[in-house]
Amino acid sequence: MSESAPVDTSGSQDGRRETVEAALASLQKTLTKIRGCPEKEKQALRREVEQLESMEQKLTQGRVEIVVFGEISTGKSALINALIGEAVTEVDVRGGWTKEVWHVPWEGSGYCIPGLDQSQIVLIDTPGINEVGGASRAELADEAAERSDLILFVTDSDLNDTEFTALATLAARNKPILLILNKVDLYSQQQRRQLIEILQDRCRDIVSADNIIPASADPREIEYVIEDAQGKTRHELRKPQADVESVKARILEILAQEGLALLALNAAMYTADKSDRIAVLRIQMREQAAQQTIWTFAGLKSVAVALNPVGFADVAGGATVDVAMVITLGRIYGLEMAWQPAKDLFLAIAKAAGWVMLGETVTHFLSSSLKVLTAGAATLLTAVPQAAAAGYGSFIVGQAAKYYFEQGASWGGESPKAVVRRILETTDRDSVIARLKDELKEKLHRNPHSPSNKE
Repeated sequence: MSESAPVDTSGSQDGRRETVEAALASLQKTLTKIRGCPEKEKQALRREVEQLESMEQKLTQGRVEIVVFGEISTGKSALINALIGEAVTEVDVRGGWTKEVWHVPWEGSGYCIPGLDQSQIVLIDTPGINEVGGASRAELADEAAERSDLILFVTDSDLNDTEFTALATLAARNKPILLILNKVDLYSQQQRRQLIEILQDRCRDIVSADNIIPASADPREIEYVIEDAQGKTRHELRKPQADVESVKARILEILAQEGLALLALNAAMYTADKSDRIAVLRIQMREQAAQQTIWTFAGLKSVAVALNPVGFADVAGGATVDVAMVITLGRIYGLEMAWQPAKDLFLAIAKAAGWVMLGETVTHFLSSSLKVLTAGAATLLTAVPQAAAAGYGSFIVGQAAKYYFEQGASWGGESPKAVVRRILETTDRDSVIARLKDELKEKLHRNPHSPSNKE
């Protein structure tokens, strides 16, 4: 185990079982929360849901996942074959993963999580950490490490820079790590001791000394001289038995001491990481949808108000658009609002906006008066200034309503006036109006009912 994150094994078996059940309850609570999201968010979070459901099944069954890392040719696959006791020619590929990450049940391990009849150990082979073309493969390996309960890191010599960096990164996940010095049959006894001492010294802050273990997963053939009864000799190449018993013994020792605790700890950390990621994604999705909604309604209000030839009806129409925007923003944040509460929220924001909304009202009044006096003929003349005022006011209303919904339908301990004032201070009015003007001109150009398109 990484020395920086020891697992507490002092509790009773019942206590550890309760910890597993608590981790499972937390995971299921997270799943329930996601399933209650709006449909668009659920679709966007489908992958995260699948991952959490897979972890739920893993925890329920007590499936221990041991992931094997290392550079190409260090003998990762050979170690798995040696532990299993046979060459693995057919393996089960986890759904959604490419064939480059292999799951192999370790049927002969002889271990079962206490109280979990379906418990099993699975060995997982990953692409070499130095493999070319690696962004997607690295992502797969990283996901395997995130789910893992125990990590085997295989090397066949002193660690190079790439290996050391990878090992340190894996250790930061706070999982038990065994550093396997493979191919020790290639070294003399003195060389083996020296290598072990070097690894212990270099990795003393990453892997404890008793978790650095020599192995010979696929020993080279040795030439034997065989003499028969008549004294004749012949030479014969024989392959020695793989020597991985120390690795197997240490794995089973860790699981016997910490199996339930590791499952619970891993599931809890996994759920916490996924919950944080899901929260960030939901915020990003809602922020994007909310901003798009605000711009859409601001533009719609600009056009509706500016091109309404009926004096003063444009003011009422603009308010209707704002209330509809508030209702739409509420839905984005999972809150359904009836028309009257949405209207009350709009009026509260408009009142808090003070001079900004007053300026919009004055502009509307003057433009509407001109429309009345000219029987609608001044619509085109008043379009741009009225649209700018209407759109900007709607933008401020939208931003304030968005903040209100982000705080769970409250002002977060502040007054509406303080919130609106901060929004006004951080909003570049000129850029908002410039964007609205550009959108308005484009819509006027495309609108066959626009006065500018009627000759």
